[in-house]
Amino acid sequence: MSDTIKHECGIALVRLLKPLDFYQEKYGSTLYGLSKLRLLMQKMRNRGQDGAGLATIKLDPTPGTKYISRKRSNASNYLADLFDQVYWHFNELPPEQLNDPHWLKNNKPYVGEVLLGHLRYGTHGDNTIETCHPFLRQNNWISRNLILAGNFNLTNVDELFDELVDLGQYPKEKSDTVTVLEKIGHFLDDEVQRLHTWFKPDGYNNVQINDLIYDNLDVQRLLRRASRKFDGGYVMAGMIGHGDAFVMRDPSGIRPAFYYQDEEIVAVASERPALQTSFNAHISKVHELKPGHALIIKKNGTILEKPFTEPMPRAACSFERIYFSRGNDRDIYLERKKLGEQLAKKVLESADFDFKHTVFSFVPNTAESAFFGLMEGVQKELNVLKQEKILKMGTEIKPAKLEKILALSPRVEKLVVKDEKLRTFITADANRGEMVSHVYDVTYGIVENEKDTLVLLDDSIVRGTTLRDSIIRIVSRLRPKKIIVVSSAPQIRYPDCYGIDMSKMKDFVAFQALVLLLKEADQEHLMWEAYERCKAQENLPKDKIVNEVKFLYDQFAYEQVSQKIAEIVTPPGIKPKVEVIFQTIDGLQKACPKNNGDWYFSGNYPTPGGNRVVNRAFMNYMENRNERAY
Repeated sequence: MSDTIKHECGIALVRLLKPLDFYQEKYGSTLYGLSKLRLLMQKMRNRGQDGAGLATIKLDPTPGTKYISRKRSNASNYLADLFDQVYWHFNELPPEQLNDPHWLKNNKPYVGEVLLGHLRYGTHGDNTIETCHPFLRQNNWISRNLILAGNFNLTNVDELFDELVDLGQYPKEKSDTVTVLEKIGHFLDDEVQRLHTWFKPDGYNNVQINDLIYDNLDVQRLLRRASRKFDGGYVMAGMIGHGDAFVMRDPSGIRPAFYYQDEEIVAVASERPALQTSFNAHISKVHELKPGHALIIKKNGTILEKPFTEPMPRAACSFERIYFSRGNDRDIYLERKKLGEQLAKKVLESADFDFKHTVFSFVPNTAESAFFGLMEGVQKELNVLKQEKILKMGTEIKPAKLEKILALSPRVEKLVVKDEKLRTFITADANRGEMVSHVYDVTYGIVENEKDTLVLLDDSIVRGTTLRDSIIRIVSRLRPKKIIVVSSAPQIRYPDCYGIDMSKMKDFVAFQALVLLLKEADQEHLMWEAYERCKAQENLPKDKIVNEVKFLYDQFAYEQVSQKIAEIVTPPGIKPKVEVIFQTIDGLQKACPKNNGDWYFSGNYPTPGGNRVVNRAFMNYMENRNERAY
């Protein structure tokens, strides 16, 4: 993605199923769980650039000793800083203490059997240490302590917040994380109290009742009650003070979660390859957490995958496959290649099948897998062309002519290079535009002036500003005849409200194109009519709201929007003609059949709150309000 956007966070949960002595004897380290958590987080660092945090719980602690430990960091080197602070407690220990599980557990923090890590990619709000997960809800009763971390955005935080206030609570801030923490915490308190009230008449004392609560706390029931009104995309991981743990996934499967378990350990992560690498696990041993289900790990080691809400049609985020998740997942790699391959014929048609004068390249590096697929598709088309030429020769095959046909191959070059270290934030305003235009550089001497067509593959185009201000401007210096920009993703037309920082209509180059098309067609009044319909729906129940922006896009063909986008991203004063080719939504669904959540492309939101958000975003645009829609 040449345009940078913030997106999904990452979660990692590790539960040791054996006593700490086991890991010391087998692996030579009592800190085995901590090292696995670190590896999981390191392998998912793409999911968090703003901070990281971890928390641990010790099972069966002695009263009066600390059993919950938490550390967070928002330093520039957040992951190294986080674990440096944690391992500081062990660096100077003599071997007899470092290798003694019982001494470590009784005397040092972070030596727990239940561990939770989080990588933060803040889509909004301050980037402070207080915004880093995990969050704690503390209590002097062990079973009422709750630690929560998640990858989520809810569309109805205001509604959930008001419910807490109606209960008499005074939440310390109005955010989805704190609201969810208090929501689950409220029902945790209620479930613990219910069990206490149930067992008390049987003559048990309070200490005995604690043990009964550990065994009988119904986490499935707790999550069902707490999440009843959640509207959004989420994977939430939690630890309860006595040692129960859970990971819950939204009923549409919008946000991803996978888990691995054997006789020694259970681990959950946002991405499958992180688990495969960390535990040297075959792909068949890593399971997707089913939508609407929670993986529940009881204090006694019992592991259950249980539904906590009614299922909804699957709408797993397709952007995970296009861009967000690391491309070393087998299925994601193949899907990205398929996205590229499907565009080959359309690209060649635009280049007039002129293989001799067409140069293929890609930008940025995240588009590499799709580029491999594009080139496989181009090669298939070229093979068809070669076959036709050879068949036309009939029996009059001449070696020289045959050799010339077989020698033809696609021209693949590394034309665009990103100067990663170029710093523009300290540059004076007058010069910043000049610096931005040089974030990318090009390879000179490869392109034949005024004859070659350049094909540049990007995985997606959001705002188009990097294309216009940097990539196309610098590439035009190579003096090609034509520049074809290819997006392996469809046109991004609508805001996201489930964890991606795409919330303002004015930021989308596709929406900018729509506005220009409406103005040019003297149909600007349609926008005001849509605005009035949005206003009329403001106070309707969210399941009655209709996405009014779709009507505006329906006025124009897909290709018309693409053509207008090409005009927008063409810098003034350059000679080459610029064309932009987008993946179709049908093509996306063929390439990524299991991740069919495409609301940012299609406007088909998987939860009722989505339509409220898109209408609010459109009203913000019409009212010239530069603010988020949720």
